[in-house]
Amino acid sequence: MCWSAEADLVAGAGIAAVGVGCVVRAGRVRDLPLAALPLLLGVHQMIEAAVWASDGGTGPATLAWTVIALPLLALWLPAGVLCAAPRDARRRLLVPLAVGAATATVLAYALATRPVRAEVRGHTVGYVVDLPHAPLLVAGYLVATVGSLLLSGDRGLRRLGMVIAVGALVCWGLWRLEFVSTWCAFAAVCSVVLLGWVNGRRALPAGRPS
Repeated sequence: MCWSAEADLVAGAGIAAVGVGCVVRAGRVRDLPLAALPLLLGVHQMIEAAVWASDGGTGPATLAWTVIALPLLALWLPAGVLCAAPRDARRRLLVPLAVGAATATVLAYALATRPVRAEVRGHTVGYVVDLPHAPLLVAGYLVATVGSLLLSGDRGLRRLGMVIAVGALVCWGLWRLEFVSTWCAFAAVCSVVLLGWVNGRRALPAGRPS
């Protein structure tokens, strides 16, 4: 989320460009799911520009934004980490992947059966979803996303996990205050960290764990 439609478009285009760089520079096929994450985040920002343009509401852009933010990322991130992780870390990563799959299933069902509404609140957009057992779903989401990165056995991915944990807390606080949304800056920082991770992976000899 950014503070205006124009900011979302600019940020989305920049983040997607970083994503293209990540995908092009990925030296291993198993790194591609994570390398493509900035592309997804960039599209996510650009979709929100359409939410701003429609002054919120319950249209297709609102639903698309929520699908990416909730069930898709809950599954994409732990699956991508599992693909890229060193062989000795993969067994423990099955736990956040299973948690992510279960969380994504419940979230997808909720989005399919309950209305989703976006509300423009000053310089932020709020998304209203009636989620069952919300605290449990939030915990599952964090285990799947941040947990998988911290358990990855890869220094670069652990660093990304710490950035996400701290950055998400700061962004959430500013969003709750309805001061200004900084999620687009947060997504940009994460994308640059991923680009650094991809470049570091290219420097490693084939088959050597990071």
